[in-house]
Amino acid sequence: MRSTDDRIRQAISFEVVGLLISVPLAAVAFGFSLEKTGVLGLIGATLATTWNYIFNLGFDHTLKKLTGSTRKSFKVRILHAFSFELGLLIAFLPIIAWWMGIGLLEALLVDVSFALFYLVYAFVFTWCYDTIFPDPDTAETTQKTSSSPAPEARK
Repeated sequence: MRSTDDRIRQAISFEVVGLLISVPLAAVAFGFSLEKTGVLGLIGATLATTWNYIFNLGFDHTLKKLTGSTRKSFKVRILHAFSFELGLLIAFLPIIAWWMGIGLLEALLVDVSFALFYLVYAFVFTWCYDTIFPDPDTAETTQKTSSSPAPEARK
């Protein structure tokens, strides 16, 4: 399992890089001011950072309990990204409507756009992060698998 410090580094770096990409894109795409979109981004990043830590901790504990490892297959990474974004989408919708002074339907469009962006971004970022900073549990699983004799050698 990842340490608390590693989880904090992951959550903060995820949000900082995400903000640097998403805020200018959203301002241009929706015609909002960069300042107002930037504050919305900071509100969303604070919410998302908290959710990121809680969600990933729970996800990893559940994954380890079910499979004995925190190693994520391609399908599990897709489940991870979708479930993370769905929870965040639900929490962020009323905040967008309130801060931007728009109706819930318009806020849903903004929220879904952010969610689609972050869905792809979360998948790519997490995969890159796991490659650069491997989870010790995953490294142990990989090491055990690679140190096992090949099937032909066991015969």
